[in-house]
Amino acid sequence: MNRLRVLCPDDDRGLADRVLEVLAAEPGAVHVVRLRGAAVDPPGDVVEADVARESVDEVLDALRELGCVRRGGIVLETLDTVISDAADRAEEAAPGEGVDAVVWDELLSRTGQGARLSVTFVVMLTIACLLGAIGVVTNSPVTVVGAMVLGPEFGPLAALAVALVRRDGALARTAGLALGAGFAIALAVTALAAAGGEAVGLVPEDALTNLSGVEFVYQVGPFSLVVALLAGVAGMVALVAGEGSGVLVGVFISVTTVPAAGFTAVAVVLGDWARAASSLLQLAVNVAGIVLAGLVVLLIVRGSRRRRGLPESLPQTTGAR
Repeated sequence: MNRLRVLCPDDDRGLADRVLEVLAAEPGAVHVVRLRGAAVDPPGDVVEADVARESVDEVLDALRELGCVRRGGIVLETLDTVISDAADRAEEAAPGEGVDAVVWDELLSRTGQGARLSVTFVVMLTIACLLGAIGVVTNSPVTVVGAMVLGPEFGPLAALAVALVRRDGALARTAGLALGAGFAIALAVTALAAAGGEAVGLVPEDALTNLSGVEFVYQVGPFSLVVALLAGVAGMVALVAGEGSGVLVGVFISVTTVPAAGFTAVAVVLGDWARAASSLLQLAVNVAGIVLAGLVVLLIVRGSRRRRGLPESLPQTTGAR
């Protein structure tokens, strides 16, 4: 279940009453509490309730129509444990299964935050590319897998899928900037490191010939796209369902975006343009596959929403602004 907290300012004295009416009409809402005068900024009442996950989206749509976002504010939190017979009845009364429910505001917040070009994103992506390059040079699949796990690129890729579904140019530009600038910086740093390593003799002469353990990084085949599509579906389903990080880690290990970028930098420094082009193609295939799969998942989810007669419009993104 989710904990819902709504701030209802005094400048609209009937707002709290209308919020209570929305919650009373929703069978998936329980433990409703009204705290009169509890809000300080803006001054007013606070209404709280526990809402079954499968009912959250509809409740948020209704509260948005009341103007709660413009006049006050809405806070949504995930509850790990709720011990209550009333909560059990609410979850049974709510349509569908909680694990399959989509909270669009939650999804937009997650992808919006992950799409930003930040120092943390660039640092993590650069370190991942460096690890990928080291894995290639040393022919170490374990190090390459470590680079896969560390790479943070799935956030912007998922945001691109969301932006395409919503036709949100601002979110697409934010995610595209994070991917483009992030990978450009990571590749430049990795190339400089590879050049420095070659200058002092750390890069062996057969670095790009002894690749029996890491050939998958640059060899593009039909399964490259298949794996990217499956990983994209799994990752987007995990985000939509609000699953933990374990599923996403498995997604990261499946795709070769970061290792391919690291391999490209090493191949360029060593003058192996054929393998550099092949690894860039591997990177492009994986990126395209993940975004396409995420797009399909979201289209299916939105189609299901329409079939249930729910509003087709999605909430405005706040995380990427």
